[in-house]
Amino acid sequence: MLVLKLKWLKHKPKGRSGVSWGVPWERGILNREETLCLMDDNGKKTPIQSWPMAYWPDGTVKWTGHSAVFLENEQSYELTVGETQIPESPLQVIDSENQIIVDTGEIQCIINKQGTNFIEEIVSDSKVIGNKGKLISIQEVRDETSGKKTIQEIPLESNIKDAIVEQNGSVKCVIKIDGEHETISSNHKQTWLPFQLRIYFYAGTSSIKMVHTFFYDGNPQTDFIKGLGMEFSIPLSGEAWNRHIRFAGDVGIYSEPAQLMLTRRHRNANGLYEKQISGEIVNLFDKQHQPLLEHVQQNAIWNDFKLTQDSADHYRIMKRTNNGYSWVESTHGTRAKGLIYAGGESGGIGIGVKNFWQKFPSTLEVIGLNRADTKLKIWFWSPDFEAMDLRHYSNETHVVSAYEGFDEMRATPYGIANTSEVFLQCYTVVPSHEELVEKAEEWQSPPLLVCEPTYYYETKALGVWSLPDTSHPIKAQLELELDKAISFYKCEIDQRRWYGFWNYGDVMHTYDSVRHQWRYDLGGFAWQNTELVPNIWLWYAFLRSGREDIFMMAEAMTRHTSEVDVYHYGEYAGLGSRHNVVHWGCGCKEARISMAGLHKYYYFLTTDERTRDLLIEVRDADQALANLDPMREFYPDHQYKTHARVGPDWAAFCSNWLSEWERTENTAYRDKISTGIEELKQLPLRLLSGPNFGYNPVTNELLHMGDGNSGAYHMIIAFGGPQAWMELSQLLDDDEWDDMLVEFGEFYVLSQEEKLKRSNGILHDKLFSLPMLAAGMVAFAAAKKKDPSLAKKAWKLLLDEEISEMKLPIEEKEVNAWRHLTEVSTITTNTTSQWCLNTIIALELIGEYLSSDQVLSNNENIKLLNEMK
Repeated sequence: MLVLKLKWLKHKPKGRSGVSWGVPWERGILNREETLCLMDDNGKKTPIQSWPMAYWPDGTVKWTGHSAVFLENEQSYELTVGETQIPESPLQVIDSENQIIVDTGEIQCIINKQGTNFIEEIVSDSKVIGNKGKLISIQEVRDETSGKKTIQEIPLESNIKDAIVEQNGSVKCVIKIDGEHETISSNHKQTWLPFQLRIYFYAGTSSIKMVHTFFYDGNPQTDFIKGLGMEFSIPLSGEAWNRHIRFAGDVGIYSEPAQLMLTRRHRNANGLYEKQISGEIVNLFDKQHQPLLEHVQQNAIWNDFKLTQDSADHYRIMKRTNNGYSWVESTHGTRAKGLIYAGGESGGIGIGVKNFWQKFPSTLEVIGLNRADTKLKIWFWSPDFEAMDLRHYSNETHVVSAYEGFDEMRATPYGIANTSEVFLQCYTVVPSHEELVEKAEEWQSPPLLVCEPTYYYETKALGVWSLPDTSHPIKAQLELELDKAISFYKCEIDQRRWYGFWNYGDVMHTYDSVRHQWRYDLGGFAWQNTELVPNIWLWYAFLRSGREDIFMMAEAMTRHTSEVDVYHYGEYAGLGSRHNVVHWGCGCKEARISMAGLHKYYYFLTTDERTRDLLIEVRDADQALANLDPMREFYPDHQYKTHARVGPDWAAFCSNWLSEWERTENTAYRDKISTGIEELKQLPLRLLSGPNFGYNPVTNELLHMGDGNSGAYHMIIAFGGPQAWMELSQLLDDDEWDDMLVEFGEFYVLSQEEKLKRSNGILHDKLFSLPMLAAGMVAFAAAKKKDPSLAKKAWKLLLDEEISEMKLPIEEKEVNAWRHLTEVSTITTNTTSQWCLNTIIALELIGEYLSSDQVLSNNENIKLLNEMK
């Protein structure tokens, strides 16, 4: 009987929570006609909603997505084939011409299909808890033509273009809304900043999840965004002293009422003041409290409160009585947990923003706490901060000195995006501080069900990678180095403060040991932007360990690199920007940055619909080559209008087509892959041909231009091509394709004489630089051929420091520079990510050829090679 065990990634829910997750299945195990049921540890069925996410070539299911609502009980669950349990009170969705009404059983939400408010109202227990939910932004218009800089701030709000029920089940439903921001003032009419908003509901819950994506479509020289956020109205009830604002601070809850009960003569008011601050409702209209009531009503009423996170290390809470009066500082802190609660005597609403402090500058705000129509605002980009400045850092390119790619100024943010996650909880009873702390922690790390690493490995659903194995001394040392690499970057993200709305999730490219600083200001050596695929390294590291901290690193990198580093429409749609000082700054716009293989792990593990959109976006990314030839510098007047390198261009297309084929079973995308493979088969050097080809985006043909032409073969293997091709090897059952991969890997480590001999004098050593990058391909060849000699060469690429350029063991040292730092002076992310990725692959494919009983230390790597078979 098929039984799949599931566990919580970090923590189980603290209360009723809706959770969605994905699981893989080994080929041939799960038929599409079969239904699944979810069992807890006691054998009791939990209601579940399931759907297929991907298929194997034989038609069996490769990935399934699931949603369920969990209580605070079991640590683990099991998925089995069986009759699906339906909730006693399933979700109800009414889709009418102008509105969508969702009833979870706990709340009823009206969603508009047109107009300004995406949420018209939220009702619980027949009471309106919140209404008028809309997106808000502030445009900053600058005028410097007169020689004096003038700034005008123009408010905008959402204008809904379309709203659809994207998923509708008994447990979960998803509403997708598309729109733009529109100016409120008739004096300056403008519609811009497209947005996409998904709203998630789960049966029997009183919470809502929202995934918000905005796209930049302005001119960075003139169109500045001063604020970007979301607003709700809350019809609170009760006296001013029973209306509270609460923020999740560094550890606990900071709470204040609209009107304090603390007065000059009535200090703690016989304990009532303490109850007030703890959030309890206090009745002052008893006769015994009359003297206190008279004093309390003389106190100032504070209507407006805000918490602004202005850096990764600081937030400030302020309040004021009314518009037109000064803000008064309440307190300061370091890293707020991103939750705000505003409520009265009959409850209120809590809202949380995931990665609140990591994606500063951000603000949580309430306006009019003691008014009939209280406004609760969350700002993804705080208007208390300077406006977004998306201009380039220079008025010229720095190709020669700073490795900025082509000598073309294509530094534009037009078409990039940014995605944030928001959670909303309705309270009909005033929550305790403890409840809000638990909710804040849950929203920062939402519950997720995952499988054991061994299970992921056995399904072979995500390519070729190894499980940790410390039974052998060299393997144990390699595992230690792999862990040290992860640990270094985890700490470095915090030490270097790689945070912020536009930066969080990315890491830097190359270290400068003289300045004790990364080369943040040197063109192609600054932000990584997926260069040499650290994304895949992190996801493999998670799959083989199951560690939540690695998952969070990989998740943040996926969110950033798939949105900020990629163009979602416009001239470069489907392509991404190469590494640069600003994420969108490099003149090279390429498919390798946006390829599906970098991001699909997150989609399959979480079922995140926004990531699915991104996979769909790039399925036809090769069409962008018709407008922007990646080899335009080398072939400006060539017979072919556009070109593609076997890697990273065609390799990225293979990754995109594979993603579309496995998710949709659209064989047209499988055939696109086959078209290229069959053309390569006909050439004398097969996969070693080129590496540059003419390319026809209409027919997907690689047009042979000769061999040993411009470029080098390390470009074929450094950007995720081997990972896509090895996965195709598992799917295509094509012996000749496997033989082509073997031939490529083996060729990389041939002598100069052998290279020339096998290629009729065409290919030579200089075309095969940076051989460590080929270690995975060499390992693939050694495994297929069962060749110990070839395996030894593969391990030499990884363990010989002169070849790998990876100094082992990784050693951190403390330095006192401009501040106290821990550094690895020789570190580069390119080398680290590729070494780790290829080592993980080699441990799987040729681990059996490690036989020494010694361990790696300092410069003893080469000695160990002599001990191998």
